Amino acid sequence: MRNVTTFDEPGARVRLASISTRPPAKSSKGKAKERFESLNDELFELQDLLWGAKTHSLLVVLQGRDAAGKDGTIKHVAGALNPRGVHVTSFGVPSAEERAHDFLWRVHLVTPRLGEVAIFNRSHYEDVLVVRVHELVKKALWKTRYDAINAFESTLAEHGCIVLKYFLHISKGDQEERLLEREEDSTKAWKLNVEDWKERDRWEEFTKAYEDAISRCSAPHAPWMIVPADAKWYRNLVVAESIAAALRPYKAEWEKTLEVEGKKRGAELAAWREQRAAGDSGAEVEHRPTPRPRPTARRKRVTPTAPDGAAKADAS
Repeated sequence: MRNVTTFDEPGARVRLASISTRPPAKSSKGKAKERFESLNDELFELQDLLWGAKTHSLLVVLQGRDAAGKDGTIKHVAGALNPRGVHVTSFGVPSAEERAHDFLWRVHLVTPRLGEVAIFNRSHYEDVLVVRVHELVKKALWKTRYDAINAFESTLAEHGCIVLKYFLHISKGDQEERLLEREEDSTKAWKLNVEDWKERDRWEEFTKAYEDAISRCSAPHAPWMIVPADAKWYRNLVVAESIAAALRPYKAEWEKTLEVEGKKRGAELAAWREQRAAGDSGAEVEHRPTPRPRPTARRKRVTPTAPDGAAKADAS
Protein backbone atom coordinates (compact mmCIF):
# COMPACT_ATOMS: atom_id res chain seq x y z
CA MET A 1 0.00 0.00 0.00
CA ARG A 2 1.05 3.60 -0.54
CA ASN A 3 2.83 5.46 2.27
CA VAL A 4 3.79 2.16 3.93
CA THR A 5 7.50 1.52 4.26
CA THR A 6 8.65 -2.08 4.72
CA PHE A 7 12.05 -3.15 6.02
CA ASP A 8 12.88 -6.81 5.42
CA GLU A 9 16.67 -6.83 5.37
CA PRO A 10 19.00 -6.18 8.33
CA GLY A 11 21.21 -3.11 8.32
CA ALA A 12 18.89 -0.80 6.37
CA ARG A 13 19.12 2.93 7.05
CA VAL A 14 15.98 3.90 8.99
CA ARG A 15 15.03 7.54 9.41
CA LEU A 16 11.54 7.90 10.85
CA ALA A 17 11.49 11.66 10.34
CA SER A 18 11.56 11.10 6.58
CA ILE A 19 8.61 8.67 6.62
CA SER A 20 5.11 10.13 6.45
CA THR A 21 2.66 9.69 9.31
CA ARG A 22 -0.26 10.69 7.06
CA PRO A 23 -2.34 8.68 4.56
CA PRO A 24 -1.90 9.32 0.82
CA ALA A 25 -3.37 12.62 -0.34
CA LYS A 26 -6.02 11.02 -2.59
CA SER A 27 -7.18 8.41 -0.11
CA SER A 28 -10.55 8.85 1.60
CA LYS A 29 -12.08 7.58 4.79
CA GLY A 30 -15.17 6.32 2.97
CA LYS A 31 -13.28 4.23 0.44
CA ALA A 32 -10.93 2.93 3.13
CA LYS A 33 -13.91 1.79 5.20
CA GLU A 34 -15.42 -0.03 2.21
CA ARG A 35 -12.12 -1.77 1.52
CA PHE A 36 -11.66 -2.67 5.18
CA GLU A 37 -15.11 -4.24 5.35
CA SER A 38 -14.46 -6.20 2.15
CA LEU A 39 -11.39 -7.72 3.80
CA ASN A 40 -13.34 -9.10 6.75
CA ASP A 41 -14.66 -12.19 4.95
CA GLU A 42 -11.27 -12.91 3.37
CA LEU A 43 -9.40 -12.61 6.67
CA PHE A 44 -11.96 -14.89 8.35
CA GLU A 45 -11.59 -17.47 5.59
CA LEU A 46 -7.80 -17.37 5.67
CA GLN A 47 -7.74 -17.71 9.44
CA ASP A 48 -10.18 -20.63 9.22
CA LEU A 49 -7.84 -22.42 6.80
CA LEU A 50 -4.88 -21.64 9.06
CA TRP A 51 -6.76 -23.10 12.03
CA GLY A 52 -7.78 -26.26 10.19
CA ALA A 53 -4.49 -27.03 8.46
CA LYS A 54 -2.38 -26.38 11.56
CA THR A 55 0.82 -26.16 9.54
CA HIS A 56 1.47 -22.49 10.36
CA SER A 57 0.72 -19.85 12.96
CA LEU A 58 0.62 -16.04 12.85
CA LEU A 59 2.30 -13.55 15.18
CA VAL A 60 1.37 -9.87 14.87
CA VAL A 61 3.62 -7.48 16.81
CA LEU A 62 2.32 -3.95 17.40
CA GLN A 63 4.75 -1.31 18.58
CA GLY A 64 4.33 2.45 18.73
CA ARG A 65 4.46 5.48 20.92
CA ASP A 66 1.72 6.21 23.45
CA ALA A 67 -1.62 6.98 21.75
CA ALA A 68 -0.41 5.61 18.41
CA GLY A 69 -3.41 3.25 18.40
CA LYS A 70 -2.25 -0.22 19.37
CA ASP A 71 -5.49 -0.95 21.25
CA GLY A 72 -7.61 0.50 18.44
CA THR A 73 -5.83 -1.56 15.81
CA ILE A 74 -6.40 -4.74 17.79
CA LYS A 75 -10.06 -3.87 18.31
CA HIS A 76 -10.76 -3.34 14.61
CA VAL A 77 -8.49 -5.92 12.97
CA ALA A 78 -9.14 -8.73 15.43
CA GLY A 79 -12.85 -8.11 15.00
CA ALA A 80 -12.60 -9.75 11.57
CA LEU A 81 -11.17 -12.94 13.06
CA ASN A 82 -12.71 -15.89 14.88
CA PRO A 83 -11.86 -15.40 18.59
CA ARG A 84 -11.59 -19.18 18.91
CA GLY A 85 -8.05 -19.10 17.54
CA VAL A 86 -6.84 -15.65 18.61
CA HIS A 87 -5.16 -14.47 21.78
CA VAL A 88 -3.89 -10.99 22.64
CA THR A 89 -1.07 -10.29 25.08
CA SER A 90 -0.18 -6.87 26.46
CA PHE A 91 3.33 -6.58 27.81
CA GLY A 92 3.86 -4.33 30.81
CA VAL A 93 6.52 -4.07 33.48
CA PRO A 94 7.96 -7.58 34.12
CA SER A 95 6.74 -9.32 37.26
CA ALA A 96 9.10 -10.74 39.87
CA GLU A 97 8.67 -14.18 38.28
CA GLU A 98 9.45 -12.81 34.82
CA ARG A 99 12.51 -10.91 36.03
CA ALA A 100 13.89 -14.15 37.42
CA HIS A 101 14.17 -15.51 33.84
CA ASP A 102 15.78 -14.29 30.63
CA PHE A 103 13.95 -11.42 28.91
CA LEU A 104 12.41 -13.67 26.22
CA TRP A 105 10.97 -16.20 28.66
CA ARG A 106 7.64 -14.42 29.13
CA VAL A 107 7.36 -13.84 25.39
CA HIS A 108 7.97 -17.42 24.33
CA LEU A 109 5.25 -18.57 26.71
CA VAL A 110 2.57 -16.81 24.65
CA THR A 111 3.77 -17.37 21.10
CA PRO A 112 1.05 -18.96 18.94
CA ARG A 113 0.69 -22.70 18.52
CA LEU A 114 0.19 -24.08 15.02
CA GLY A 115 -3.21 -22.94 13.78
CA GLU A 116 -3.38 -19.94 16.13
CA VAL A 117 -3.03 -16.16 15.82
CA ALA A 118 -1.23 -14.19 18.52
CA ILE A 119 -1.28 -10.40 18.75
CA PHE A 120 1.27 -8.61 20.90
CA ASN A 121 0.44 -5.16 22.29
CA ARG A 122 4.05 -4.09 22.80
CA SER A 123 6.45 -7.01 22.84
CA HIS A 124 9.99 -8.28 23.34
CA TYR A 125 11.18 -5.07 21.67
CA GLU A 126 10.48 -3.16 24.87
CA ASP A 127 13.77 -4.63 26.10
CA VAL A 128 15.68 -2.62 23.51
CA LEU A 129 13.40 0.43 23.68
CA VAL A 130 12.23 1.57 27.13
CA VAL A 131 14.97 -0.47 28.78
CA ARG A 132 17.53 1.34 26.65
CA VAL A 133 16.11 4.86 26.98
CA HIS A 134 15.64 4.64 30.73
CA GLU A 135 18.93 2.79 31.25
CA LEU A 136 17.25 -0.04 33.17
CA VAL A 137 20.16 -2.32 32.33
CA LYS A 138 23.70 -1.64 31.20
CA LYS A 139 24.33 -0.88 27.52
CA ALA A 140 26.57 -3.93 27.22
CA LEU A 141 23.54 -6.08 28.08
CA TRP A 142 20.76 -4.55 25.96
CA LYS A 143 23.03 -4.39 22.91
CA THR A 144 23.28 -8.20 22.90
CA ARG A 145 19.51 -8.48 22.79
CA TYR A 146 19.23 -7.62 19.09
CA ASP A 147 20.96 -10.88 18.22
CA ALA A 148 18.81 -12.76 20.72
CA ILE A 149 15.65 -11.30 19.18
CA ASN A 150 16.77 -12.20 15.67
CA ALA A 151 17.51 -15.77 16.73
CA PHE A 152 14.15 -15.98 18.53
CA GLU A 153 12.17 -14.79 15.51
CA SER A 154 14.16 -17.05 13.20
CA THR A 155 13.27 -20.02 15.39
CA LEU A 156 9.59 -19.10 15.23
CA ALA A 157 9.73 -18.85 11.44
CA GLU A 158 11.48 -22.21 11.13
CA HIS A 159 8.57 -23.78 12.99
CA GLY A 160 5.92 -22.32 10.70
CA CYS A 161 5.18 -19.00 12.38
CA ILE A 162 4.40 -16.08 10.06
CA VAL A 163 5.88 -13.05 11.85
CA LEU A 164 4.60 -9.55 11.02
CA LYS A 165 5.83 -6.49 12.92
CA TYR A 166 4.24 -3.05 12.80
CA PHE A 167 5.48 0.31 14.02
CA LEU A 168 2.44 2.61 14.27
CA HIS A 169 4.02 5.89 13.19
CA ILE A 170 2.29 8.90 14.77
CA SER A 171 3.43 12.52 14.64
CA LYS A 172 4.23 14.43 17.81
CA GLY A 173 1.40 16.88 17.13
CA ASP A 174 -1.26 14.21 16.64
CA GLN A 175 -0.06 12.34 19.70
CA GLU A 176 -0.54 15.48 21.80
CA GLU A 177 -4.08 15.93 20.45
CA ARG A 178 -5.02 12.37 21.37
CA LEU A 179 -3.55 12.65 24.84
CA LEU A 180 -5.50 15.86 25.45
CA GLU A 181 -8.71 14.27 24.12
CA ARG A 182 -8.45 11.65 26.85
CA GLU A 183 -8.74 14.38 29.47
CA GLU A 184 -11.97 15.67 27.92
CA ASP A 185 -13.63 12.29 27.25
CA SER A 186 -14.88 10.54 30.38
CA THR A 187 -14.91 7.20 28.54
CA LYS A 188 -11.19 7.52 27.81
CA ALA A 189 -10.02 9.19 31.02
CA TRP A 190 -9.03 5.83 32.46
CA LYS A 191 -6.11 5.84 30.00
CA LEU A 192 -4.61 9.00 31.51
CA ASN A 193 -1.04 8.43 32.57
CA VAL A 194 1.52 11.03 33.55
CA GLU A 195 4.23 8.77 32.14
CA ASP A 196 2.85 9.34 28.63
CA TRP A 197 3.70 13.03 28.94
CA LYS A 198 7.08 12.35 30.49
CA GLU A 199 8.00 10.10 27.56
CA ARG A 200 7.30 12.95 25.13
CA ASP A 201 10.27 14.77 26.63
CA ARG A 202 12.44 11.89 25.37
CA TRP A 203 10.96 11.82 21.88
CA GLU A 204 14.29 11.87 20.07
CA GLU A 205 15.80 9.20 22.32
CA PHE A 206 12.90 6.85 21.59
CA THR A 207 13.13 7.71 17.89
CA LYS A 208 16.76 6.58 17.82
CA ALA A 209 15.91 3.42 19.77
CA TYR A 210 13.13 2.53 17.33
CA GLU A 211 15.30 3.22 14.32
CA ASP A 212 18.05 0.93 15.61
CA ALA A 213 15.61 -1.84 16.53
CA ILE A 214 13.94 -1.74 13.10
CA SER A 215 17.27 -1.62 11.29
CA ARG A 216 18.92 -4.42 13.25
CA CYS A 217 15.90 -6.73 13.51
CA SER A 218 14.44 -6.74 9.98
CA ALA A 219 14.43 -9.95 7.97
CA PRO A 220 12.47 -11.53 5.10
CA HIS A 221 10.80 -13.89 7.58
CA ALA A 222 10.10 -11.10 10.11
CA PRO A 223 9.64 -7.76 8.31
CA TRP A 224 8.95 -4.40 9.92
CA MET A 225 6.22 -2.23 8.43
CA ILE A 226 6.05 1.49 9.23
CA VAL A 227 2.34 2.32 9.28
CA PRO A 228 1.07 5.92 9.01
CA ALA A 229 -0.97 6.27 12.21
CA ASP A 230 -2.21 9.87 12.27
CA ALA A 231 -5.45 8.73 10.57
CA LYS A 232 -6.96 5.81 12.48
CA TRP A 233 -9.03 4.59 9.53
CA TYR A 234 -5.97 4.34 7.29
CA ARG A 235 -3.87 2.70 10.01
CA ASN A 236 -6.46 -0.05 10.48
CA LEU A 237 -6.75 -0.65 6.75
CA VAL A 238 -2.98 -0.93 6.28
CA VAL A 239 -2.64 -3.57 8.99
CA ALA A 240 -5.63 -5.60 7.77
CA GLU A 241 -4.49 -5.42 4.15
CA SER A 242 -0.93 -6.49 4.95
CA ILE A 243 -2.07 -9.43 7.07
CA ALA A 244 -4.30 -10.65 4.24
CA ALA A 245 -1.44 -10.21 1.77
CA ALA A 246 0.89 -12.24 3.99
CA LEU A 247 -1.58 -15.12 4.37
CA ARG A 248 -2.83 -15.37 0.77
CA PRO A 249 0.25 -17.25 -0.57
CA TYR A 250 -0.49 -20.11 1.86
CA LYS A 251 -4.15 -20.51 0.89
CA ALA A 252 -3.63 -23.21 -1.75
CA GLU A 253 -1.29 -25.15 0.54
CA TRP A 254 -3.76 -25.06 3.42
CA GLU A 255 -6.63 -26.13 1.17
CA LYS A 256 -4.56 -29.06 -0.11
CA THR A 257 -3.67 -30.07 3.44
CA LEU A 258 -7.34 -30.02 4.45
CA GLU A 259 -8.31 -31.97 1.32
CA VAL A 260 -5.80 -34.72 2.09
CA GLU A 261 -6.86 -34.83 5.73
CA GLY A 262 -10.52 -34.94 4.72
CA LYS A 263 -9.95 -37.92 2.41
CA LYS A 264 -8.02 -39.72 5.13
CA ARG A 265 -10.75 -39.27 7.69
CA GLY A 266 -13.42 -40.12 5.13
CA ALA A 267 -11.66 -43.38 4.35
CA GLU A 268 -11.45 -44.21 8.06
CA LEU A 269 -15.16 -43.57 8.48
CA ALA A 270 -16.06 -45.66 5.42
CA ALA A 271 -13.92 -48.57 6.68
CA TRP A 272 -15.59 -48.43 10.07
CA ARG A 273 -19.06 -48.48 8.55
CA GLU A 274 -18.15 -51.42 6.29
CA GLN A 275 -16.71 -53.32 9.22
CA ARG A 276 -19.76 -52.62 11.32
CA ALA A 277 -22.16 -53.72 8.56
CA ALA A 278 -20.27 -56.97 8.10
CA GLY A 279 -20.44 -57.68 11.81
CA ASP A 280 -16.66 -58.07 11.92
CA SER A 281 -15.48 -59.25 15.30
CA GLY A 282 -12.86 -56.56 15.23
CA ALA A 283 -15.47 -53.83 15.20
CA GLU A 284 -15.49 -51.59 18.20
CA VAL A 285 -18.13 -52.40 20.77
CA GLU A 286 -19.75 -49.73 22.83
CA HIS A 287 -18.86 -50.24 26.47
CA ARG A 288 -21.41 -49.16 29.01
CA PRO A 289 -20.73 -48.99 32.72
CA THR A 290 -22.15 -51.82 34.81
CA PRO A 291 -25.28 -50.54 36.53
CA ARG A 292 -24.95 -50.12 40.26
CA PRO A 293 -27.17 -52.36 42.42
CA ARG A 294 -30.26 -50.72 43.83
CA PRO A 295 -30.03 -49.98 47.54
CA THR A 296 -31.80 -52.46 49.83
CA ALA A 297 -32.80 -52.35 53.43
CA ARG A 298 -29.48 -53.97 54.33
CA ARG A 299 -27.40 -51.65 52.18
CA LYS A 300 -27.39 -47.93 52.68
CA ARG A 301 -26.59 -45.49 49.91
CA VAL A 302 -23.55 -43.41 50.79
CA THR A 303 -23.21 -39.98 49.17
CA PRO A 304 -19.57 -38.92 48.82
CA THR A 305 -18.74 -35.37 49.92
CA ALA A 306 -15.89 -33.14 48.79
CA PRO A 307 -13.06 -32.86 51.31
CA ASP A 308 -12.73 -29.59 53.17
CA GLY A 309 -10.42 -27.10 51.52
CA ALA A 310 -10.82 -28.61 48.01
CA ALA A 311 -8.83 -26.61 45.46
CA LYS A 312 -10.79 -24.16 43.37
CA ALA A 313 -10.41 -23.99 39.60
CA ASP A 314 -7.93 -21.42 38.44
CA ALA A 315 -9.95 -18.64 36.82
CA SER A 316 -6.96 -16.79 35.49
